[in-house]
Amino acid sequence: MNLRTGRLNLPNILTLARVAAIPVLVVLMLSDSRVSGMWAAAVFGLAAVTDFIDGWLARKWGIVTVLGKFLDPLADKLIVMAALIMLIPLGRVPAWAVFLILAREIVVTGLRSIASSEGIVIDASELGKYKTIYQMVAIPGLMLHYDFYWLFGLEWRIFQVNMHNFGIFFFYIALLLTLWSGFDYLRKFFRVFAR
Repeated sequence: MNLRTGRLNLPNILTLARVAAIPVLVVLMLSDSRVSGMWAAAVFGLAAVTDFIDGWLARKWGIVTVLGKFLDPLADKLIVMAALIMLIPLGRVPAWAVFLILAREIVVTGLRSIASSEGIVIDASELGKYKTIYQMVAIPGLMLHYDFYWLFGLEWRIFQVNMHNFGIFFFYIALLLTLWSGFDYLRKFFRVFAR
């Protein structure tokens, strides 16, 4: 099997692996333990790395497929939403904030579908990319939740970091960027369709 050709190429396999990781992530997040949080953060982190790798390989090998264009953003949204929803009963994120993030994703996806059906492509803004980066930093921090000791700097000093505070800081930045990018997309959509 050639991993550079066909629908089942390596980038699409990596994307499908992210989808397959979602039930594993959900099961790990059923527990509030430090160990489960570490494993969940590792699974989520690995998924984030495969997101970068599959896009890079698809562009490098010139194998951007319709299936890949559909699956890649879907896999990203599913794993992020699964993680955020599982953080609610653990008391690590407010439900209202997760609702706003989920509502934004549904609205933007719906608007993209409408625009696409009319043969119009509305480019995603840089804000959406920054939103994703902040989410990818916030969620593992919220999964780790507890105090951890980290080595930093050239002198290798040990610092105690409360991972919940670290994660929630980036979570609220991601929330702000989520809403901002959502309003930006709405503005672009209505500007195009008001003509």
